[in-house]
Amino acid sequence: MAARVVDASALAALLFGEPKAQAVARGLEGHRLFAPELLMFELANVCRRKISAHPKLAQPICAAFELADRLPIERVTVVHAKVVSLALDAGLSTYDASYLWMARELKAALIVLDDKLRKAAKKHRIKVPQL
Repeated sequence: MAARVVDASALAALLFGEPKAQAVARGLEGHRLFAPELLMFELANVCRRKISAHPKLAQPICAAFELADRLPIERVTVVHAKVVSLALDAGLSTYDASYLWMARELKAALIVLDDKLRKAAKKHRIKVPQL
């Protein structure tokens, strides 16, 4: 089973039923999934932003967020010094560079919807499936 690193942008689309949800699901299906430990912090922030924008939908938004813990995603500790170096080289936040670093280390494709991270991944010769 091939490895795939899943970025918070893609996973948020899946959890919260955004337009690219089905494409993300197809990109993840049948693969062993990985993400940095910061994944849940990023998803929690997406949840908070969605609730702030749509307070009347807080309950279903929270219910969707809680599904993230049930997903078979292995969370991995990154080497932070290497992530900082990669972030500087790629012009990314250290958060985004964590996904890039992990994909490179695992020799895995990166499932991502964020355009800046997608471009950086391609520049660093990391496979990014079209979603």
